[in-house]
Amino acid sequence: MTEQPQTEQPRTGRPTSEQQADHDRVDRRADLLPEEANVGSDEPEEQAAAILAESDERTEDPEGTRREYTQTMDRERGMNQGEGNL
Repeated sequence: MTEQPQTEQPRTGRPTSEQQADHDRVDRRADLLPEEANVGSDEPEEQAAAILAESDERTEDPEGTRREYTQTMDRERGMNQGEGNL
């Protein structure tokens, strides 16, 4: 699993607004979707952090995502990658 980077907290000991936003985002994603609840999760917050980190990576590198994931839409051809290779 991908660990969230540890960032330095301000001297007040309270998290920054960015850290709080990340924490809130993980908390929201840790609420399991129905299909996830059916199989359960031992560590829903760790699972949520890993899912969100991977999502952020794909968002930050859309070209790499299109190369790596075949279900990603190829905007130029209007089809999923891999469909034109039949």
